[in-house]
Amino acid sequence: MKKEIFVDGIGQIHFAGNMVRFDFITLQPNSEGEAPTPQFNERIIMPPQGFLSAFDSMQKLIDKLVEAGILQKNSNDNN
Repeated sequence: MKKEIFVDGIGQIHFAGNMVRFDFITLQPNSEGEAPTPQFNERIIMPPQGFLSAFDSMQKLIDKLVEAGILQKNSNDNN
């Protein structure tokens, strides 16, 4: 059985031990009216070449979402 993991975002990306490490977070509710607190959830570790391949795949998906009008390019983006 495959496991599905939900995260709200990436808390940190860092390079240590010759590997790229993504620390994923989920947002945990606080008292009413307060902003949720990011909490570490999962870590993905991959070699630099895997990171570059993943980045390329994400960039291609971003381009498709922009083309479809789902996302808009940031006005500060130089691409």
